Amino acid sequence: MNGLKRFLLWALAIITLVALSAIVAGFSFRAGLGTPTTQFQEKAVYAPNGVVTTSQPLASQAGLTVLQRGGNAVDAAVTAAAVLTVVEPYMTGIGGDMFAMVWLEKEQRLVGINGSGHAGALMTFDKMAERRRVPDEGPESITLPGALSGWAKLLEAHGTLTLAQALAPAIELAEKGFPVSKATAIEWALFESKINWDKGSRATFLIDGSRTPAAGEWFYNPDYANTLKLIAANGPQVLYGGELGEKIAARVQELGGFLMQSDFANYSAEWVEPMSVSFKGYQLWELPPNGQGIAALEMLKILEPYDLVAMKHNSAEYLHHLIEAKKLAYADLEHFVGDPAFMQVKPEQLLSDEVVAKRRAFIDADKAMKRADPEPSLTTSDTTYLSVADKDGNMVSFINSLAGPFGSGIVVPGTGFALQNRGVGLSVQPGRANTVAPGRKPFHTIIPGFVTKADAQGKQQPWLSFGIVGGPQQPQAHVQMLLNMVLFDMDIQEAIDAPRFRHWEDNNVSFEQAIPQSTVDKLYTMGHAPQNPVMATAQGFFHGNNPGLVFGGGQGVMKSEKGYVAGSDSRRDGVAAAH
Repeated sequence: MNGLKRFLLWALAIITLVALSAIVAGFSFRAGLGTPTTQFQEKAVYAPNGVVTTSQPLASQAGLTVLQRGGNAVDAAVTAAAVLTVVEPYMTGIGGDMFAMVWLEKEQRLVGINGSGHAGALMTFDKMAERRRVPDEGPESITLPGALSGWAKLLEAHGTLTLAQALAPAIELAEKGFPVSKATAIEWALFESKINWDKGSRATFLIDGSRTPAAGEWFYNPDYANTLKLIAANGPQVLYGGELGEKIAARVQELGGFLMQSDFANYSAEWVEPMSVSFKGYQLWELPPNGQGIAALEMLKILEPYDLVAMKHNSAEYLHHLIEAKKLAYADLEHFVGDPAFMQVKPEQLLSDEVVAKRRAFIDADKAMKRADPEPSLTTSDTTYLSVADKDGNMVSFINSLAGPFGSGIVVPGTGFALQNRGVGLSVQPGRANTVAPGRKPFHTIIPGFVTKADAQGKQQPWLSFGIVGGPQQPQAHVQMLLNMVLFDMDIQEAIDAPRFRHWEDNNVSFEQAIPQSTVDKLYTMGHAPQNPVMATAQGFFHGNNPGLVFGGGQGVMKSEKGYVAGSDSRRDGVAAAH
């Protein structure tokens, strides 16, 4: 199937799915698709001991079983993440990357890990210079997968289970099979054309090599079960320097990609220090670049002086200020952020009071910016999220991704998992922190979030572990959810489910149907351009992994005085499982 035909089929499938999912989910999108309805009706889950909230019930249950058997939050998080690679293989896998933040209750500190890989040793700027961008699928989009190294390091440092024990539920599901849910079947079918051209993908993800699984149909992945068994028996080094990494590198090079065996052998996930900004007595924590979490911090700091409560939740004035703050933060993000080893601006500079004040000055209370440029004084750049908390007070904010749906669309025959297309986070523009180069870490969209709050003695204590998937939607959704809780007294489920906006580029913004048309009309008069998300999809902006993911799908766990309160996005198939 040629590239144009695949694109047209994909675009048509997306348009059909988005329209269908709006009906199924009980809500519809702005810009003329349907009439207003009640958006969601889910309730928060209250947990006396521990809780696991993910985008898929089987993953939540697997993590909960670990907690019930005495494992801690790290054990449960890695177990749930591994199960997600089986039951939602189009979004996540060991062929992708991961990031996490962990609150260690005994040590009273927050730690971060960056399990993102890098460009292969054969990926040079000269090879990519003739292209306008790195391809979004195929062998040239593949970068080194870092997720497995991150899982192993987390367990080794802070878990109580071995990697083999954490992988056991995923192995069982891959080997014995599971019934595919209706939502998963719809999503899987959406990307059939992407996995139809590679023989490894066809053999792995299509029934009889010809179709995607139907709702209720059992799906088996024996190749992936064998891969996980190999890892369980030999450890992560079987990928990083061993036979599995060698097999992947050889196949990727055969197809024209850039990974070498040395890329695998020399890789290890890195421990990093989370960054934060304060807001109304709370501290929002994000991981430092190469991820985009710094944009959420800059947005929040730009908004801090405004009386957002007086503006009223999701009013035109309120949404206008959030959208404008997003434009400014993302302009800096695109220009300055990438591999931290090559950034010419320190992350702390973007969050300095002086720089933030300059950025805030660009906001006109009555008129939308046509475009936002990066701060001139500094000028010289698909996913699953889960959250877990245990009886001892440990909390994990964890995200794992293949970048796009089914990543690169390539499965090395016999391995059972897709390789990511995170090369799309590299730029062919020279002089940027994410400019294509051998070993360069791509700019990353996946970000876990965490919030602390000072106790009576002024010491920061855990308050919220949360995340919202959806590519570039993530920082703007982080801010929207946090403001819902901090300023408007929503519980965690209400805050996750509350209607959102998504700003794309220039003045194009999409709004969920529960935001009144009168509000959208007023924003239009201010210069914003309401954007039908179906049209945005056709224009190539779609980075979602499920029917409602234009606006992101999230999970979260809030620590209460005793126990926890958890939520899972009603836009997704997920559930919070507690004990």
